[in-house]
Amino acid sequence: MTLNLCVLTPNRIVWDSEVKEIILSTNSGQIGVLPNHAPIATAVDIGILRIRLKDQWLTIALMGGFARIGNNEITVLVNDAEKGSDIDPQEAQQTLEIAEANLKKAEGKRQIIEANLALRRARTRVEAVNAIS
Repeated sequence: MTLNLCVLTPNRIVWDSEVKEIILSTNSGQIGVLPNHAPIATAVDIGILRIRLKDQWLTIALMGGFARIGNNEITVLVNDAEKGSDIDPQEAQQTLEIAEANLKKAEGKRQIIEANLALRRARTRVEAVNAIS
């Protein structure tokens, strides 16, 4: 038995295919979803979506949004998403280092909040790459 997973951003369809299982980062922690999961709607945090296809695991970096699970269908609507296999590891690491430096230089509440979000996004991209290597 499988699940139909659809990951959407405002600009494109990132994933639309059958999967065996997913692990989703939500605002209240990670949840695992197998076929016949109870119906839920949840907020999606900045984090990694892990996807199992038979014996292989893939990753997608998610940048926050919402998910709806029911009737063996999962729809994930996010601000942005990137497959781990599409992320350049060196570019992701450079972006992480820049985000860390920007956080150290940040002054005032707004700059600190924006720098923290940028750092979380950068860490997620690096984690998505490292999870598949």
